[in-house]
Amino acid sequence: MVGKGAKGMLNGAVPSEATKKDQNLKRGNWGNQIEFVLTSVGYAVGLGNVWRFPYLCYRNGGGAFMFPYFIMLIFCGIPLFFMELSFGQFASQGCLGVWRISPMFKGVGYGMMVVSTYIGIYYNVVICIAFYYFFSSMTPVLPWTFCNNPWNTPDCMSVLDNPNITNGSQPPALPGNVSQALNQTLKRTSPSEEYWRLYVLKLSDDIGNFGEVRLPLLGCLGVSWVVVFLCLIRGVKSSGKVVYFTATFPYVVLTILFIRGVTLEGAFTGIMYYLTPQWDKILEAKVWGDAASQIFYSLGCAWGGLVTMASYNKFHNNCYRDSVIISITNCATSVYAGFVIFSILGFMANHLGVDVSRVADHGPGLAFVAYPEALTLLPIAPLWSLLFFFMLILLGLGTQFCLLETLVTAIVDEVGNEWILQKKTYVTLGVAVAGFLLGIPLTSQAGIYWLLLMDNYAASFSLVIISCIMCVSIMYIYGHQNYFQDIQMMLGFPPPLFFQICWRFVSPAIIFFILIFSVIQYQPITYNQYQYPSWAVAIGFLMALSSVICIPLYALFQFCRTDGDTLLQRLKNATKPSRDWGPALLEHRTGRYAPTIPPSPEDGLEVQPLHPDKAQIPMVGSNGSSRLQDSRI
Repeated sequence: MVGKGAKGMLNGAVPSEATKKDQNLKRGNWGNQIEFVLTSVGYAVGLGNVWRFPYLCYRNGGGAFMFPYFIMLIFCGIPLFFMELSFGQFASQGCLGVWRISPMFKGVGYGMMVVSTYIGIYYNVVICIAFYYFFSSMTPVLPWTFCNNPWNTPDCMSVLDNPNITNGSQPPALPGNVSQALNQTLKRTSPSEEYWRLYVLKLSDDIGNFGEVRLPLLGCLGVSWVVVFLCLIRGVKSSGKVVYFTATFPYVVLTILFIRGVTLEGAFTGIMYYLTPQWDKILEAKVWGDAASQIFYSLGCAWGGLVTMASYNKFHNNCYRDSVIISITNCATSVYAGFVIFSILGFMANHLGVDVSRVADHGPGLAFVAYPEALTLLPIAPLWSLLFFFMLILLGLGTQFCLLETLVTAIVDEVGNEWILQKKTYVTLGVAVAGFLLGIPLTSQAGIYWLLLMDNYAASFSLVIISCIMCVSIMYIYGHQNYFQDIQMMLGFPPPLFFQICWRFVSPAIIFFILIFSVIQYQPITYNQYQYPSWAVAIGFLMALSSVICIPLYALFQFCRTDGDTLLQRLKNATKPSRDWGPALLEHRTGRYAPTIPPSPEDGLEVQPLHPDKAQIPMVGSNGSSRLQDSRI
């Protein structure tokens, strides 16, 4: 049987099973495997690939950073990705339902939901700013090109309209005469920076000073939430079709910008800055910490999205193959984006006659200040600007789809009755409206301060703790042998030895290393020269704790409601799998999952067969509720 299953991994399904038997008619499945892979690529490949990785690479030793980066990918990234995909696919449940594997740890699922909520709120605000810049680019001259606008200050100096610093043939300045060039460039504020700070944000002087809501941004936030809702109106059935465009078109744009970038004067200098290896930096712990953190956050581990997306797979889908493909695609995209970013920044540095390090930036500063300014130097600048911001919108939407679907799936699976399954669209609408309302403060004049606060704290060390507890609970509480048997039953082969070792020892150790590194490297958050007040930092820590605190609180709750004569007995009962843990469809419940108790009449459930050859057998859940399972009779 194992040999047959292993041979039969054609297109991710065991051929001996009819396709319709593999369908979970209650929850629905992906239309095909390409939809799942594209959705997962869209989820993993986000804004961080463009605005964080290239800068990290340049700051941490250029090409030398690639070595720890790919080491961390192999030993931590791909194994964790495979674990989350196999976990969701085996149980066909979202980030809450999968914890039937060990009910005491269901707080991990709630923690994932809290994290996804925070990220979903501020991520769509970033998308809405990209929408705003996209619409602003629909002009003959980009509004951040010159300094003759009402919002500009006397310090403003454009790279185009000042002859003192505009010298396209000027070579990069040497250390000896760099001070004169830097004095000119450091005193200046670019029109793109003033456009961003004084016009788009109308930035206030303090995080507590909200000022007014920026109506153009509020309008764009509404547009982005409407787009996300419409794409998810039928769950994975509709979003699975949308990703054919949203997950692939960014690569078209990246390629166009890459070709445009590398043909510019000075592009080679920028790319060399990005790639030149500084091998001495490999010995620094910070470089390894940055590499591990970037892999961990970039792949979207512990957000709950991977478990959710995989839960809509057919039971015998080869998620091992998928996890390798998606992880490598994600990291290759990061490297590729670095060429796109640094070729243009090299061109701009060459134009200004300064070092590339003077124009390099990351985060919103790269996406909304440095890169847009560099684009003003190109012929037909609005075209390149439209392409760049359209790419940012698509990269953001791919992640946002999964964040929203994670929350909706968790709610629907948890309630689990027929009514809510039929009203899933209304749940999606409710979550989208709540996300829009909670995002309104982030469109105020202090919004960017709050956005960066959420980005720094809501999804930082809490994700690491959640992932570490998930690894330990599956490998050591549920038992690694049990989990390996589950995967063999699902895929037709056990996880390769390398993954078994990583899951049990290497990946948890690396996750623990990331946690220690995050604590040692911690510095209070700043935005440019602005220091956040202590009360704001305290709110940041409360956001981080709010997701982690779910784990002990739910464990205590579950422990108190579990039967047992002694404390040890209750602990054992609270951590052992519930009776309805296992494959969702009864036709897949073989071996130790084969049902031994026929349905009892006192369950009082009205059974409506989904197929002429199928009926439904109620399985008693861990909380005593009855859940319907498809079965063959």
